[in-house]
Amino acid sequence: MNDASKPLTRDCILVVDDQRNMRATTALLLRTDGYTVLEAATGDEALATLSNTRVDVMLTDLKMEPMDGLTLLKKALEVAPHLQVIMMTAFGSIETAVQAMREGAFDYVTKPFKEAELRYRVERALERAQMQTTVDLLTGEFNERHGLSALVGRSPAMRELTSRLTRVAQSDATVLVQGESGTGKELVARAVHAHSRRKDKPFVPVNCAAISETLLESELFGHAKGAFTGAVRARRGLVEEADGGTLFIDEVTETTPAFQSKLLRTLQEGEVRRVGESTSTKVDVRIVAATNRDIELEVREKRFRQDLYYRLNVVTLRVPPLRERLEDVPELVEHFLKRANARSPNPKRLSEAVVGHLTGYSFPGNVRELENLVEQAAALAEGVELLPEDFPLPPNARVEASGPVGSPQVSSPDTGMRMPTLAEAVEEAERRAIAQALERHGVDLGRVAEELSVSSTTLWRKMKRLNLRPSGADHRD
Repeated sequence: MNDASKPLTRDCILVVDDQRNMRATTALLLRTDGYTVLEAATGDEALATLSNTRVDVMLTDLKMEPMDGLTLLKKALEVAPHLQVIMMTAFGSIETAVQAMREGAFDYVTKPFKEAELRYRVERALERAQMQTTVDLLTGEFNERHGLSALVGRSPAMRELTSRLTRVAQSDATVLVQGESGTGKELVARAVHAHSRRKDKPFVPVNCAAISETLLESELFGHAKGAFTGAVRARRGLVEEADGGTLFIDEVTETTPAFQSKLLRTLQEGEVRRVGESTSTKVDVRIVAATNRDIELEVREKRFRQDLYYRLNVVTLRVPPLRERLEDVPELVEHFLKRANARSPNPKRLSEAVVGHLTGYSFPGNVRELENLVEQAAALAEGVELLPEDFPLPPNARVEASGPVGSPQVSSPDTGMRMPTLAEAVEEAERRAIAQALERHGVDLGRVAEELSVSSTTLWRKMKRLNLRPSGADHRD
């Protein structure tokens, strides 16, 4: 569309040229197309504009004084790294324009240029700018959703996990994530990726248990055209899709020995061979694998290759079941409710009794079960305040209060054992958390209170009630 009827856009273009007539004519043409257009007569003026204004595309002449177009290009990209630059040059300077593209320019156009050609190149540059913005937003969203902040909980077990995760993420070491179903193994894998040098590259997950054996090899490694019935064209596999990034292989123990052999080759050689092809393709992929099984038992029983196990088990991250970190339940409930409220026109709030109600439950389905309970309560509860009755719990999986610290037991009504009261279950969760913190910090009660996020007065009161003492000290009431 060439007339002024085209709607105004937010796209901002900066035209830089020391020849006033050329600058004004170019700017007028672009304004007619509905763009916001700024002008600068020198490189210094252009840099000042870029420092104060969001510019998507800069059109700059190559031959200018005192600052030429190449110098302006380098300085402009330092000020605005995502700026798309189009060089305007005379025919005899095309070689220099090509050099400018090596230095980071998006494109060039030769003078005198046709209006249609200029419009085309500007549109392409704006598409590139929009795509870059989208990538940045998605990357930021990924890091926000899947970084360490997504691993909710301040229990000792979670502190140990996040500390170990942060250290291993900086390397390219293969990671094996172990944990029961519902503990959040994929969330841990995404956090490893989000804190690695590969965070701007793809994170590609695959669940081996969800794909049939016949399709898994093709899905991961790709296939050549005609490799099997239905392969009407060549296709890249997920390993190639993850090139430069991270491949998350969930439920890796569900695979067959034949598949494990091919996965081992990929790990050893850093290459992948598509089904039906005789040549291999080099790939740079970090592998994070996960399983909810006892993988060492799988190796002993000859169901999982020992050599692949050693390749995967470079660094192990164990995700604790929720019953081992019940002190995290209040924070998790708040987290899930906040997320549910963000999607609902009728936000809910928690009553104090809910936390105690949930803390006495052993959560055989782990964090996933708790998340489902909160979402269900937020969706179905009639009142604004969520009450214990909005969280129906099965009666056969309660925390046994008489168990040792750090080792909660699960009892069932069918066994004839006495079920703990709600107060006993809550008290035992508090006892475990405080006792473990005291073991780490001893008489430094200030650090204990800080770790548990309570005041020193509250900590001392709870210690007296639970008859707890710092290790190595003789405190008298």
